[in-house]
Amino acid sequence: MKRVARVVSFAALAGTILPPVLFFAGMADIETMKRWMLIAAIAWFAATPLWMRK
Repeated sequence: MKRVARVVSFAALAGTILPPVLFFAGMADIETMKRWMLIAAIAWFAATPLWMRK
């Protein structure tokens, strides 16, 4: 379970970085960027506490 949560959290972190890059490159519009960043942020906040618990 921790391994899956870790993969999801790192993928979500990448999902918060990639949309602005695509937007500035002109490959995505602002609404698409906002939507993907919101989804990635929610996934990150949901997955990260599962594997960072002590």
